[in-house]
Amino acid sequence: MKKSNVYTRTGDAGMTSLVGGARVPKTHPRLEAYGTIDELNSFIGLLVAEMTDAPTLRRTSETNILQSLSVIQSKLFDIGAYLATDPEQTSFTPAAAVTDEDIKYLEEAIDLIDDKLPKMKSFVIPGGCKTAALIHVCRTVCRRAERAMFAIETPNSLNGSSLPITYINRLSDYLFVMARYECISNTGSEVFL
Repeated sequence: MKKSNVYTRTGDAGMTSLVGGARVPKTHPRLEAYGTIDELNSFIGLLVAEMTDAPTLRRTSETNILQSLSVIQSKLFDIGAYLATDPEQTSFTPAAAVTDEDIKYLEEAIDLIDDKLPKMKSFVIPGGCKTAALIHVCRTVCRRAERAMFAIETPNSLNGSSLPITYINRLSDYLFVMARYECISNTGSEVFL
């Protein structure tokens, strides 16, 4: 007996189902949005694996970077489910995806790291060390996810809430300061334009 249906064959013709059962083309903007969130989550997973091998941030207990990334990955799953839900077919409570407390968590983490950083004097070039470069990849995928979310609807009408877009916007800011911190922690300086 087969243990699970990894393949269903229902998407072979370019259609898939949203939560609630509505069938849409795989090119639908909603799929682009939650697919990009999934890509972001995967890149963060790669970042965590790399940081385990090169643990500069992990040793900095006051920033709790790895713990924060674990919380963020869970939240990205919630946002993906939120985006995969067709609001005309199934109700999805916005608070189930993102709350004001989730955004506050990111803002406090940003402030904690930013307090340790020197003032920027010019544009930061992504890179400097492998982990900082990976964080910048996460940041740029995060920005693409935000754009994809805006393509679905305006922030005030995205399934009835602007909080998921706000969260993704703050997350890209968090990743930016984390990349700066990681670069300085590894190399002692950043790469500027």
